[in-house]
Amino acid sequence: MKNIWILTEERPKADVIKTILEKIASDKGFKIKSRKELRVIPIFKNNYFTFTYEVEGVTCSHFESVFIKIASGNSSFVDFLVFFQEAEPTEKSKPLYAIEETKTDDSESRNTGIYQRCSKFVYVEFYYPGVKKIMLYNLQIQQKEKPTDTNIFGMKMLRTIGVEVMGKVYDKEIMKPFSSLKEFVDLKNSMRMPPAGNVPIKIEVSKDFIKVSGRLYKSGGIGHDPNIGALTIIALCIRKWEKTKDIIITQHGLKQSNLGKSNKFIQIANKIGIKLDGLKMPIAVSHENYWHYDISQEKIASIFLHVALVAYTEAKVIYSNHGGSERGYFLHNTSGPVAIEKYQEGKREKYKSGDKTMIIYIPDIIIFDPKRNQIINVEGKKYSTRKAGIRELKNFSYIEKKIIKPSHNPGSILRTVVVFGSKEKIIKEKQIGFMLNENGEMILGKNAPEIFKEVVKRLLSR
Repeated sequence: MKNIWILTEERPKADVIKTILEKIASDKGFKIKSRKELRVIPIFKNNYFTFTYEVEGVTCSHFESVFIKIASGNSSFVDFLVFFQEAEPTEKSKPLYAIEETKTDDSESRNTGIYQRCSKFVYVEFYYPGVKKIMLYNLQIQQKEKPTDTNIFGMKMLRTIGVEVMGKVYDKEIMKPFSSLKEFVDLKNSMRMPPAGNVPIKIEVSKDFIKVSGRLYKSGGIGHDPNIGALTIIALCIRKWEKTKDIIITQHGLKQSNLGKSNKFIQIANKIGIKLDGLKMPIAVSHENYWHYDISQEKIASIFLHVALVAYTEAKVIYSNHGGSERGYFLHNTSGPVAIEKYQEGKREKYKSGDKTMIIYIPDIIIFDPKRNQIINVEGKKYSTRKAGIRELKNFSYIEKKIIKPSHNPGSILRTVVVFGSKEKIIKEKQIGFMLNENGEMILGKNAPEIFKEVVKRLLSR
């Protein structure tokens, strides 16, 4: 009997997993039975976490179980790789789907909702040609009534390279792929110009080459993620109609010394045949495999704790950002999902001018324990960087005073560090509330929050 295996860099969310399972059932003609709300639980063996999760609440005669494992890309990685097979996937297994999930609507950002993710679909195709690619919108805020021109253009590009879109309603015309290079170029070049000082993305088609303008330089190298996504998917769309002409990126802002051999843009450029105006393109060093299982990063422990708390306690995780993944929304008690600003109220200009002390420091996880009317602010770290995590605990005064207290009015607020790594069985530092070590053992700190003790007790008594 086959199983469904879902590999992800993110915390596995039950509602998204349910959508994925319904998609598999629809495509394959399966009938599945599922509870209204699925439950994701960590799998233990002899009281040791196996670094695998299982989904409870779904049954089907065509598969046995649904398993989830944390993985990371060797360069660029979609949010979910889905496999339909009996055994645990290896790097050589062929996935059923490559899925990118986004919570971002273009009411928040014209670029990150579409462009920033485009390069992932371009890159995955090199490793898994023909894999079914899906953009899954998991919107938590109201969708903008009228999509921006950027969003329309990006969506039509995704459809042109064969990406299916789920979870967002569009006009039928927007969902049509481009039918010709001329239609494609005309729509892009007719779009509104960006603010003065920004390099517009424009396409120029001539007899011998195609030029595309767009800035790529940022922070000493190729680092402009929205433009990396936009320029690579534009190039891939061009290749649908024009197979041989050089595609040259102009006004990129790069110097020869900025070009490395492992950057994802360089890897994609080598594959598609993109050149940088005035520079010599390096030969990229490609990774043999697209992904690997992740058993080293700090998020292994923070995701584990998040999943366990949701599954086995009444605690509510009202904010999470595991290991630098996509920032979530703060679940305000009365206002609902709220995007936390990067800078303190009234300090936007100071922040923009370079004063980074105006930043709002946000914990990796904010937990509300209703039984004790308590907030626990969690900083996740690897064992080797735990002392840095302890130092960072002092930064949460602003968010506690200005955002958390007005929202939840807790009786108390705790700050603690959650750690992954090492083979240690004892936590010495009082500021560390929980550790998951490399063997999968759970270790509580001396001053562990009561909700941590509660969830560990539940897990060990299963």
